[in-house]
Amino acid sequence: MKKIALLVVVLICPASLAIPEKFSWQDINGVDFTTPVKNQEPCPSCEAYAIVASLETMVQYKVGYPFGCDLSEAHLFFCSGGTCKWGVNVTDAANYVVNYGVPDEGCFPDPHRKTDSSCDSIPGWENRTVRIKEWGWVSNDMESIKKSLIEHGPLVICIYVWEDFMHYRGGIYTHKWGRLKGGHLITLVGYDDIERCWICKNSWGKNWGENGWVRISYDANLFINNCYGGTGILYLEGVYGNFMPDVPKIYIEKPRRYHTYIFGKEIPSIFGRVFVQVGIPRVIGFTYVEANVTNAEKVEFYVDGNLKEVDYEPPFSFKLNEKFGLHTVEAFAYKGENVSKSIVDVFVI
Repeated sequence: MKKIALLVVVLICPASLAIPEKFSWQDINGVDFTTPVKNQEPCPSCEAYAIVASLETMVQYKVGYPFGCDLSEAHLFFCSGGTCKWGVNVTDAANYVVNYGVPDEGCFPDPHRKTDSSCDSIPGWENRTVRIKEWGWVSNDMESIKKSLIEHGPLVICIYVWEDFMHYRGGIYTHKWGRLKGGHLITLVGYDDIERCWICKNSWGKNWGENGWVRISYDANLFINNCYGGTGILYLEGVYGNFMPDVPKIYIEKPRRYHTYIFGKEIPSIFGRVFVQVGIPRVIGFTYVEANVTNAEKVEFYVDGNLKEVDYEPPFSFKLNEKFGLHTVEAFAYKGENVSKSIVDVFVI
């Protein structure tokens, strides 16, 4: 369901008051309701990452405090028709959130591959979802954008990407050099009339921009006015669902993407964006797989589908010592009938 936003500021700023000169979901009465920046590489899944970034902030605001909300971009992307060949239609993704919802990351962790994955989440994911009642397009003028940002929460925006944007390291961005590279979707979380800029969260990792964030000049002219049949600025409304499911949480902390392991010793990868897969951990000799686990009774580790280790208490780890080639490491955490998963591909040299 979609519509043009009714611009009545009800959550943060009463309608009778003027729009504040500064606003950000990073600072609502001193509380940062945003979630950590993620990295979508190498799949062009920015639509899902932008929507999920907005959802996570809305969930934490509704709960009343930041608790580490972490939803599955991969589930939203692949289950709403996304492909690593070009992306997903953002309207299809938004409609999917209305009709089915997005589960937590443990149901379908992002495999970070250039190839497509099937829509194959953990059984029971339907009981772990966050949904919205509706979504709509926001008029592309400054006042409407500001009011909708305050009323509805972080906005999903379509922008032009120029070559210099890809190399942005900080400050207030405006296009100065380079060719047009294409379009991109990011999350608008705030604005600053004093510095005349929009405050946005990207999905290119923390090493890009200002720890993954960007301040875009009001004069930058980056908004794509006709994006997926709408204004290029999308709001989400009426978030509800199972915000904090009582499920195990697991995340493979090592081996880390963009790192190489030489007989267990970790160093940053050289040429991390070339050869094999973008960012894939390289292993020379052996290394140790380590998982951060909470709220679990048992953890199982698999390599290429073969069970390697079962742990019932920390440390949750095992020694990875495989033959040359590409391997998939999976970790499953169990609590009763609930299961969560983490995954990482590695290349053994």
